[in-house]
Amino acid sequence: MVTEKDITKFSEQCKQIFAQVERDVIGQKDIVEGTVIAMIAGGNVLLEGVPGVGKTRLVRSLGRVFNLPFSRIQFTPDLMPADVTGTNIIVKDESGNSSFRFQPGPIFSNIILADEINRATPKTQSALLEAMQEHTVTVMGVSRTLNEPFFVLATQNPIEQDGTYPLPEAQMDRFMFKLIVKNPSLDELMDIVNMTQKTMAEVADSACSGNELLAMRATANQIPVAQDVMRYAMTLCSATHPDSECASEAAKKYVRLGASPRAGQALISAAKVKALLKGRFNVAYSDVNELAYPVLRHRMKMNFEAIAGRVSADEVIRMILDELAKKYKIGSANEQPETPVSAQQTGNDDAAQQTSEQSDSAEQPANEEKGEKKKRRFAKK
Repeated sequence: MVTEKDITKFSEQCKQIFAQVERDVIGQKDIVEGTVIAMIAGGNVLLEGVPGVGKTRLVRSLGRVFNLPFSRIQFTPDLMPADVTGTNIIVKDESGNSSFRFQPGPIFSNIILADEINRATPKTQSALLEAMQEHTVTVMGVSRTLNEPFFVLATQNPIEQDGTYPLPEAQMDRFMFKLIVKNPSLDELMDIVNMTQKTMAEVADSACSGNELLAMRATANQIPVAQDVMRYAMTLCSATHPDSECASEAAKKYVRLGASPRAGQALISAAKVKALLKGRFNVAYSDVNELAYPVLRHRMKMNFEAIAGRVSADEVIRMILDELAKKYKIGSANEQPETPVSAQQTGNDDAAQQTSEQSDSAEQPANEEKGEKKKRRFAKK
């Protein structure tokens, strides 16, 4: 059972994490918050943005803040699966006898930075599938369990297409979030340049250990979700399918394939962490709405009409949220339901009564003034 003490401790640890990350990363608060939410919830993150916006620096800084072993894998077209997972090598003992020994690859760490993941071939990209889902690595028929907590934080450049290989759907689905890293504002750019004139290295200190992170995850898992909110979240995921019973008009028009059940799992797990960050004991509709974009944008396949009309996945998600808002009588970014008709009528009656009273009070001095004038006329006669 989650207590107020647990929520206070959770909130304090998150404040320390964000404070330390801000020492290395200027701006990008939504990206930092989304990445931390995914790490607490136990998910993987795909960061997409043009070169130089701080994707790699953010991941390196998080490795320092969580004080966890960190591995960076630079994905290139000639990278092989064994370069990621490791392989068996022949070693000789003191007697000269040869034997096989497993040499672990960089995947055997807690935080994995898969830099420019879309530059490796599909064969190498698939080496991450088992690790991202089952947290195990199988080499030569032997499965080895990875240390917990385990995260894959990948980056990719959406601009250059030459020499890149789009991630397969099975791998995209294993990312809890896809976060779009935007260019900094003018003030943020000035702060970045001033900061890097002093040092280019990360300066963040440790704010949370691996065991504390696992404890935060256990706390978040105990947050209750109301049945109506759960149904709303699952309806949102199902509404992305053009052929489902909950299909939205936007999905029928623009979507070829909708989100998988992993989207529902990610939405609820992340919403629990989001609720704790806001100091609440329960998940609200607004938590689901805010997380819909990073959870769904990479799990939906647009059809030809969407591509030809330049309709993005985020625009389709917004249309779906608006449709569900009308159906569930909630705001697209607000968990408060509409005011019932009876309450509205009561409010209107009160307002009418108040207006009537004000009108009467305004007419009373005018009537008194007329009466005084009549008295003066009779007095003259």
